Amino acid sequence: MHTHTQTNYNKAFLIGIILNLIYIVIEVIYGLLINSMALLADAGHNFSDVLGLLLAWGAAYLAKTAATEKRTYGFRKATILAALFNAILLMIAVGAISIEAIRKLILPEPVQGATMMVVAGIGVVINAVTAFLFMKGRNQDLNIKGAFLHMAADAGVSLGVVIAGLLILYTNWLWIDPVMSLVIVVVITIGTWGLLRDSFHLSMDAVPKGIDLKEVGNYLKSINGVTEVHDLHIWAMSTTEIALTAHLVIPDETKDDFFLNKICGELQKRFGIGHSTIQIEKSAQAANCEMNKV
Repeated sequence: MHTHTQTNYNKAFLIGIILNLIYIVIEVIYGLLINSMALLADAGHNFSDVLGLLLAWGAAYLAKTAATEKRTYGFRKATILAALFNAILLMIAVGAISIEAIRKLILPEPVQGATMMVVAGIGVVINAVTAFLFMKGRNQDLNIKGAFLHMAADAGVSLGVVIAGLLILYTNWLWIDPVMSLVIVVVITIGTWGLLRDSFHLSMDAVPKGIDLKEVGNYLKSINGVTEVHDLHIWAMSTTEIALTAHLVIPDETKDDFFLNKICGELQKRFGIGHSTIQIEKSAQAANCEMNKV
């Protein structure tokens, strides 16, 4: 049984990209005018987020394309690769921001705190709105989670820049600007690590997070008539679709299609596995394949 649902986030991606592109232009202009490294760093971070949103959007579209003779699963895996590239892109941005922030920390330059606050305040609103558009799907789709984390981190970063602007305005401590840039780096790194780890595991066909292989095996073993389970494999076809293959040994095999449909339905209900392929055998030696005991 193959059952799965996908939510269309085309509108969310479009709105998020347009809003962030407009904000990037504003940040770059005022960052250069007032010589704020924090604003320019945030602009660079936002630009990487726009690229990330484009990647995620493109992957979501490719995931819906039909299967072909060459690609029997279509382009579903593109969502996982997009999440992985998103994480790598953020790490690259972190490196670039760090280098420039350290340079400004060594050679601090004058910054207009009030302008920093206004521009960054606009960013808080824009990024919070964009993050909200992806909030609903962040727990079901790693690709959408990547987009959500990008925007949520940006909202927090922009809020930090507002605070930095306020401190500079009242203290005239120029080192606050590059220090805030380094704080941004820490925030991005912490938020990105989980995405990088999860997307890498899925790209290697690891068992998806939240699914216990032994628990699935125990369920299959508990089915009436099943004496053994082998060649059990669980992997992610995309960031929203999970697949399973398993061989069930049933010596007195008299099962029909209803029996198989019931198993697949339970796998979907209990574990969220929507693509299950079950092979029934009368003995463990029935199939000429590598034996992976559960």
